[in-house]
Amino acid sequence: MRYGSVCSGIEAATQAWHHMGWEPAFFSEIEEFPRQALDHHYPDVPCHGDFATIGEDDYGSIDLLVGGTPCQSFSVAGLRGGMADERGNLALEYLKLAQRKRPKWVVWENVPGVLSSNGGRDFGAFLGGLVECGYGWAYRICDAQYWGVAQRRRRVFVVGYLGDWRRAAAVLFERESLSGNPPPSREARKEATTPAGERIAAFDKQRLGQYGNGEVSSTLAARDYKDATDLVAEELSVRRLTPTEAERLQGFPDCFTQIPYRNKPADKCPDGPRYKALGNSFAVPVVRWIGERIQAVEGLANAED
Repeated sequence: MRYGSVCSGIEAATQAWHHMGWEPAFFSEIEEFPRQALDHHYPDVPCHGDFATIGEDDYGSIDLLVGGTPCQSFSVAGLRGGMADERGNLALEYLKLAQRKRPKWVVWENVPGVLSSNGGRDFGAFLGGLVECGYGWAYRICDAQYWGVAQRRRRVFVVGYLGDWRRAAAVLFERESLSGNPPPSREARKEATTPAGERIAAFDKQRLGQYGNGEVSSTLAARDYKDATDLVAEELSVRRLTPTEAERLQGFPDCFTQIPYRNKPADKCPDGPRYKALGNSFAVPVVRWIGERIQAVEGLANAED
C-alpha cells in the first residue's frame, strides 16, 4: 500500500503502518518542528509544504490519502468558525487533493466538535464532498483509551473507499462494536505507557474533574502544557507530564520527539515544541488498527476477485 500523508505532524500514520510494509509516497507539513522531526526520522521521504499545491502528477500514484486537517475551527473550545474559517477550509482542500490523486482509500481525522459545527452542516458538507468525489464512506468516534493507551482521546475518523461504502464500513465497524466499546483494560494501559508495567504517575483522586482519574490521562492538547488539564496530580503535589510520558500516551517510542533542532543536539531539544507536536498527533494505536483493518478488507477483496 502506497500512501500520501497531509498535515503530517510527526507522522503517527507511518509509525503505525511501517510494520505492514506500507510505503509513504510523501508527507506534507508546514510547521518547523514537525518538519525537522520528519527529516530526522524519514530523510528519504519527500516533505511537501502546503498540501493544497500538490498536483495530480506529483509523487506518483497513491493507494491511500491520510490526514487530520486542523481542528481548531471545529473544536468546542475554539471559536467554531467551521468551514468559514481558513483552517476549516483545509478540509475542503483535502477533498480536492483526493479528487486529483484518486486513491482507493481516504482516512480523515478530526475532533468530535466537527459533528456539531454549524449545526452539523460543516460535517455534512465534507461527507457530501466525498460522495461527489466518488467515495463511499463511514465514520466513527474512536477513544484512544480503548486501544491500549492511558489517555481519553475521542476523535472522529472518516474512512472512504472509491465507489463502495461497504468496504469503508467494514474497516470501522466490527460485530462486537455494535454493543458499544469494551471496558478499558487496566493492564493494557499500564504496559502501553510504562516500561516493566510501572505506573507513570499516581493521580490524586481528589482532583479527578481536573486532571483525569487514577487510570486515564486527560486529552493531550496541542500547546506547551501551561493549562491545568496538562498536569498530573501525584500524591499531594501537581506537576507537568514529561515529554516521554506524553509520547507514551500517544503510542510513540520514548524520545521519538527528542531530535536535533535549530542547530542544537537532541539532548538540548526544548520541551515546548515536543508537547505541541504530540498534542496535535493521532494516537498511534488507533491508526494502526485502522490500517490493519484496511489491509484485512483488501485481502478479502483480492480473495473474492
